[in-house]
Amino acid sequence: MSAYPQALAEHLSRDVTTVCNCWRMTRVDGQVTGYTDHDRTLRFDGTSFEPESGFSASEARKTIGLAVDTVDIEGALSSALISDDDVAAGLYDRAKVETFLVDWREPGNFAWLRTATIGKITRSDQRFVAELESMTHALDQPNGRYVTRSCDAELGDARCKFLLTRPGYGGTGTVMTLDGADTIVVSGLEAFEAGWFSHGVLTWTGGARAGRTDRVDDHRCDMRGIVLMLRPGNGVAIGSGDSFSIKAGCDKTFATCKAKFSNSLNFRGFPHLPGNDAAYGYVTEGGQFDGRPVVP
Repeated sequence: MSAYPQALAEHLSRDVTTVCNCWRMTRVDGQVTGYTDHDRTLRFDGTSFEPESGFSASEARKTIGLAVDTVDIEGALSSALISDDDVAAGLYDRAKVETFLVDWREPGNFAWLRTATIGKITRSDQRFVAELESMTHALDQPNGRYVTRSCDAELGDARCKFLLTRPGYGGTGTVMTLDGADTIVVSGLEAFEAGWFSHGVLTWTGGARAGRTDRVDDHRCDMRGIVLMLRPGNGVAIGSGDSFSIKAGCDKTFATCKAKFSNSLNFRGFPHLPGNDAAYGYVTEGGQFDGRPVVP
């Protein structure tokens, strides 16, 4: 815990104190909001901290060393600042949360306590509980690359280098009907063959989901028309007439990278990596040992 400013330290030494907790949340999209467990709005450090969220905190613990510390914060989903749909859509995942101890009579008299990121979020009965993970949590995560046959780059990123703005690799459409929560029948993609957008990214440009993205698990054509199966989610419901843009998908295999995108020079996997059968194999009479790739 950081050292308290002199004024706040003197205040805490009194028999009666007027302090409260405040949280400043910065989402990954850059939106900044403030919350407090006090009953009035507090303003300090360039942020307005609102009481309507009903935030409350659990017991906090900070340990010495590299142990991962956690603390829970609880809030109401009925707040004007936090909605159930936004939480379900993952807008608060990995958000940064700064915790302050504040003298509510003199809001400029505050101390920064800790910075954490939101981990697991549990929702029930129109309330949510978010687990705040300390910054050392990042040291407990796998880092670096995995040696696999499939590509580990995202289509169109700086490592892939493929330009998705090329003609034929994107389109726009409109939802005609829904067949379940995550299966939609669409129009506007008639010029593309089935499977072209499988594993692609769909961005909503109209409707309740405007501005959000979904991953496409499958793109097919059947008696219903052009069907897109989206990765299951719990966000805002899709409606007929919602518009979207969509980018071609990649299944991360070398064959697709070469045939569909002509981008084999930038493939970020190891397509000739031998499998377990080759790794545990042994020399046999009459075998081929001329140095050619084990995996063609």
